[in-house]
Amino acid sequence: MRPRRTGGSARRPGPRRGALVGGVLAAAALVTATITSPATAAEADVAGGVESTLAGHWAPFDRCPVDAPEMLAADGAELAALCLASSSASGTMTIGKKTVPTAGTDLQIGLLGDGNDYTSVSPEGAGIRAEPVVVPGGLLNLMCPSDIPVLTTLCEKAADSRLNRVVATVEPAGTPTDFSLTAGLSVGQPIITLPVKIRLDNILLGGNCYIGSDEDPILLRPRNTAQPTLELVRYAPDGTDQVDGVMSNIVLSGADQADDSFSVPKANGCGLFGALDWAVNAQLGLPSPEGANSLVLDSASTVTGGFYNPAAHAPDQGRLLSDYWHAAAR
Repeated sequence: MRPRRTGGSARRPGPRRGALVGGVLAAAALVTATITSPATAAEADVAGGVESTLAGHWAPFDRCPVDAPEMLAADGAELAALCLASSSASGTMTIGKKTVPTAGTDLQIGLLGDGNDYTSVSPEGAGIRAEPVVVPGGLLNLMCPSDIPVLTTLCEKAADSRLNRVVATVEPAGTPTDFSLTAGLSVGQPIITLPVKIRLDNILLGGNCYIGSDEDPILLRPRNTAQPTLELVRYAPDGTDQVDGVMSNIVLSGADQADDSFSVPKANGCGLFGALDWAVNAQLGLPSPEGANSLVLDSASTVTGGFYNPAAHAPDQGRLLSDYWHAAAR
């Protein structure tokens, strides 16, 4: 069956600064843009709601927005369309004095580039998918102890393990921006800006308690903390190994990524009509300024894929990328 066509929107890069060459894909792949996801089996929605996998080396790109108008319009000579999938199975996030683990999360976007500038295209739904994390210590850890009467009452109620459980989930709060190829080739420079928000699920806090929002997101700018290892894979359009295949993946792995430059806005929607926003803010010290927060993604892995030489497939490079992607569906 055929995966559901994905879509997205992105700003078209500015004037061309140089002709595309065969090495443009290899260069783009050196960027480890990330927040995250476990390297799970590639799954794609298909008509009728049935899930499918993509064959062979296409597998990491199950949500690549190959059918977004901008991606389809890429000619390969002036502008090339690529797929990027980035993952990290674990890590930590610190907000003020509170530190919680991160679980597997998955960032997938399309990239449009001219060899110098790259613009991201988000897939339909969300570019970032994250596994929920049970907050260690639950509500007692986030809110207690406290000498504020209302919080003291909450802490007493939270002694019941059922009420204490808090699940945190990172969600997208906008389209990634500021993708930098130069930063991906170096260590310690922001690679991409990822707007996110964090949902806190708890019986007492409700299911609409967020730290950050679409209007006021947490802006993560991950950086390489070391140079990752690089592996080049050439393959045929059907995803099978081929030494001189027209398709190419470059896999970067083994390096942590981190960011300690982001601020964290106030909570919203916590408790009935937001009645507990102030309590969450008070206990977590929100808003939390730059320098008081940090993110570490363990052993981040990034796969960038597309045509090894996009210009050789002009003027239909974007359309061919879509055709091969759909044909790889199992």
